[in-house]
Amino acid sequence: MSISLCMIVKNEETTLPKCLNSVKDFVDEIVVLDTGSSDRTPEIAQQFGAEVHHFQWTNNFSTARNAALKYVTGDWVLVLDADEILNPSIVPQLQDAIQSDEYILINLIRQEIGAVQSPYSLVSRLFRNHPEIRFERPYHALVDDSVAAIIQKEPHWQVGYLQGVAILHTGYQKRAIAQNNKYIKAQAAMLEFLATHPNDPYVCSKLGALYVETGKLTQGVELLLRGLKQASGKSPQDWVTANQSTENYEILYELYYHLGIAYNHLKQPQSALEHYQAAIKLPIYPMLKLGAYNNLGNLLKDAGDLNNAKKAYETALKIDPDFATGYYNLGMTLKALNLFTDAIACYQKAIKLNPYYAEAYQNLGVVQLKVGNLQASLTAFKNAILLHEQQQNLAEAKRLHQGLYEMGLIK
Repeated sequence: MSISLCMIVKNEETTLPKCLNSVKDFVDEIVVLDTGSSDRTPEIAQQFGAEVHHFQWTNNFSTARNAALKYVTGDWVLVLDADEILNPSIVPQLQDAIQSDEYILINLIRQEIGAVQSPYSLVSRLFRNHPEIRFERPYHALVDDSVAAIIQKEPHWQVGYLQGVAILHTGYQKRAIAQNNKYIKAQAAMLEFLATHPNDPYVCSKLGALYVETGKLTQGVELLLRGLKQASGKSPQDWVTANQSTENYEILYELYYHLGIAYNHLKQPQSALEHYQAAIKLPIYPMLKLGAYNNLGNLLKDAGDLNNAKKAYETALKIDPDFATGYYNLGMTLKALNLFTDAIACYQKAIKLNPYYAEAYQNLGVVQLKVGNLQASLTAFKNAILLHEQQQNLAEAKRLHQGLYEMGLIK
């Protein structure tokens, strides 16, 4: 089975080489559709053997992605953005999966590098080169609806997914967002779609979440509630059956999850709690629930319900044993429960997973001091100060240094 990489790009000269390098030994063809670059993006793509085509941008990602699909000749299509790379450890699974006769679409797990809220998502990025598969929606373009329609006519097809992270995404780190003006692009594309699809749960979810992220809480809640009303007007099972896609459970999750975030910002913890609890009850891939479990734990911890907070964090860590933030939050809870030895172990695990975790070093110092390990405490505090300084958190570094000085621990 041959496989083609299919991309749309614009001014991606800094990220594109890493992306293409991650797939050059896996794919048989690279198709790049440039939507108006003014930098060296097309030349870089050609250096990797890509077939480069040009397209006038229309503020609609689906239109551009469908235009790119027309040039693909492989049996399977892998879709990546320039700020994504293929995880090399997933390649053997990918190679096995595309040999299967039953799959038309294979969903992949994508990790948001540096995210502490919701680091994983399931994305429909690997599919057969079927003539009726097409992208829909102007932003967060999807093939799911067209795949569902094909399966209805050709029921022998199945949708699968691979376990393990397949795609690593850096595009939603704060610096990348600022450089590429991502929020403005996203909002423009989704508002255009919303004008003609005012009750679409998916666009309500994505645009509502964007509003919450950018501080437009009232607008965000209104859209998320509108989407939730549409999505859960029937029972979730009826809604899924009607739409021929378990993706709809994931939309429900996103609606509940972002409402939880919004209500937390609005200082309505009980409403936030109820929405996180609704999110984690949905029958979706467990790794996608990581953010809801973590945020639920934060709410419970802040409310003083430490034992249930502990359970929420422990569930998150069962889902993802490499979740550094989860170990840190569990450590904070154990510290509050006066379980200092266990808290130390959690902070150390968080630091092992993320050596630049200043807050974990700082709280490790606190707990080491509580149990009388003075030298270990000082080492942890000094590491915390250094990392705060490196990360331009100078006020916290100064405050911590002053506190240690006043305690007579440093000169």
